[in-house]
Amino acid sequence: MSGVVVVGVDGSASSLTAVETAAREARLRGAALRVVHAWMWPAMHVPLGPSPMGPPEGGLRGMVDRLVAEAVERARATAPDVDVSHVVVTGEPLTVLEAQSRAAELVVVGSRGMGGFVGLLVGSTAVHLAAHGRCPVLVVREQPQDAGPVVVAVDGSTAGDRAVEFAFAEAALRKAPLVALHAYTNWNAPLPSPQDPSAPDANPPGALARAEERLLAEALAGHRERCPDVVVEHRTVHGGPRETLIEASRSAQLMVVGARGRGGFAGLLLGSVSQSLLHHAHCPVTVVRGADGSH
Repeated sequence: MSGVVVVGVDGSASSLTAVETAAREARLRGAALRVVHAWMWPAMHVPLGPSPMGPPEGGLRGMVDRLVAEAVERARATAPDVDVSHVVVTGEPLTVLEAQSRAAELVVVGSRGMGGFVGLLVGSTAVHLAAHGRCPVLVVREQPQDAGPVVVAVDGSTAGDRAVEFAFAEAALRKAPLVALHAYTNWNAPLPSPQDPSAPDANPPGALARAEERLLAEALAGHRERCPDVVVEHRTVHGGPRETLIEASRSAQLMVVGARGRGGFAGLLLGSVSQSLLHHAHCPVTVVRGADGSH
């Protein structure tokens, strides 16, 4: 592979953890790493240089140079063989990172930045970028672990197919097992068509479970052939998708989910399950939008 992994930095502890994750992701892909800082101060016409009464290295410009240098040093220490570059772009973080995502394989951000409000689990930049990014977006919530499977949420939707494709590729890169998890309830899974509508019990016991198992198998079929070395566990669970996936994230090294899936409301770029995982998962979460970039 060749390409670029982008990581957004703002000097927060969360973004430095994201830098380490991004460096490892770049190394796995044989990609370069670009450290990006979105700088809003020039657009606000505030003084950028040091104060006449302060040290020459002071001022906003000096602060930005130091935080970017620290991020670059952290990346090179994590993955010395990765080509690391950096750029400071004037603009609002979401706008800057969305533009950077157009030519990236992956964008990595921390769950919360310097401007995060106390009590919020995930910052607005992470949530909005997951909805608007033009490539997969990896949000680092906690210190990642190297052990455990890659878990992908499967719902059988067309929009979710790219998430499955990404999860297989990621499991292959990491040489990790893949857990394909499909959670359903009687409310979000339509009953299968009855085999004999005239029978007293048109849908015999177990019909729904068997239909959902078929859905999972069909969603994975084409991808297994392309990644034959990935060990895949099919896991069909009768239960709420959010609760089931959050619990599965406890032992995972990565959770992969589509931006929107079956039952999503038209016009929403990020579904409720994806948002819940961004807020509550116990491992990094990658949100993958649909093939047309709209879902």
